[in-house]
Amino acid sequence: MDSMTQNITTQSAVKRLFWMLGMFGPGIIVMLANTDAGCIITAAQSGAAWGYAMVLPQLILIPIVYLVQEITVRLGVVTGKGHGELIRERFGQKWAIFSVSTLFLSAIGALVTEFSGIAGVGELFGISPKYSVSAATIILILLGLTGSYKRVERIGIAMGLFELLLVPAAVMAHPSGHQLLHGLATIPLRNHSYVFLLAANVGAVIMPWMIFYQQSAVVDRKLTMRHLKSARWDTFAGSILTQVVMIAVVIMIAATVGLHNPQRSLNTVADIAQGLLPFLGPTGAKVIFGLGMLGASFVAALVVSLAGAWGIGEVVGFRHSVNSKVKDAKWFYLIYSLAHIGGAVLVFSGINLVNLAVDTEVMNALLLPIVLGFLLLLEAKVLPKAWRMRGIYKYVVWVISLIIMLFGVYMGIQLIV
Repeated sequence: MDSMTQNITTQSAVKRLFWMLGMFGPGIIVMLANTDAGCIITAAQSGAAWGYAMVLPQLILIPIVYLVQEITVRLGVVTGKGHGELIRERFGQKWAIFSVSTLFLSAIGALVTEFSGIAGVGELFGISPKYSVSAATIILILLGLTGSYKRVERIGIAMGLFELLLVPAAVMAHPSGHQLLHGLATIPLRNHSYVFLLAANVGAVIMPWMIFYQQSAVVDRKLTMRHLKSARWDTFAGSILTQVVMIAVVIMIAATVGLHNPQRSLNTVADIAQGLLPFLGPTGAKVIFGLGMLGASFVAALVVSLAGAWGIGEVVGFRHSVNSKVKDAKWFYLIYSLAHIGGAVLVFSGINLVNLAVDTEVMNALLLPIVLGFLLLLEAKVLPKAWRMRGIYKYVVWVISLIIMLFGVYMGIQLIV
């Protein structure tokens, strides 16, 4: 009898575990998208300039990104509404339009960054951008039109997991354990260059589209308050995942380019791959790094475009679910498709993509106070008291959010100047 009871208990625990894992997805995919082409380039620049001294900030960012994104989870689960819809209901149509307009501009800029990343990976293998970017655009549009959020999410995560190839690439770089430990104890905050790159990493940890995406994804997944615990674990796991990739890039570049040629330009995929070639060989530099960058760019393009379409749909009021058929949500799918086409056209237009990527970073950085401000106000005003932050936890999150805002504004101003 005891054995039978134990078996039933074990089976129940296993079923509960699979049930919780089944709720995973929105947090994982948004965090994989967070480590996009722009973030990987920023991590590479950090590793080249400051070596292992930039590893500790990446570790500290794990709880920071979780604390902020967890608010979006609670808002989505408790209210059953997206971020744009809550802003419209609480602050009015004008503020909602302003918020989603900045989101869409940020999304277009980010899409150009992701498509330029895909173009760069294609060029590593001798594929013209007109073929690689066109193929990616068509695949992304068709994926969004499948009429199933879970299918979109699973394929997005599958592609995003290619980012984990950057972890063995970091091992292949043969980093020095002694220098890594020394770097963990080095934080040169008095150096302007270090503070600027630190601000770039902190400012990039929360993107405007991340907040819109995860809250809307929670709603499209139809998660309820009984799913809140698993949704939080999903977000926490994603927070670790995204920073593991960032740390891998920092270590990989610190052990190679940063050690032998720290002044080398690392503004594009080709720059990074060429810099790694003497140390990792063609397989490591092109195949492993290329697939990692491709996965990052693909999942980010998917998430960014969905966030923009969701946000506009929530503010304007038309149907905006990935689970809807095309004929039932034609405006949503039209905006989703046009976002990809617009990003691809800008890549083909011949504009300076490096400058555009910098401009996008400036825009994201300057938008942080607006985005996080709305997020914190919604948490404090919309949620029932039982679901709001309180006590020390509340003030810790507010202080962390303020620090992120200040770093974002600082980076934006420095890039403008």
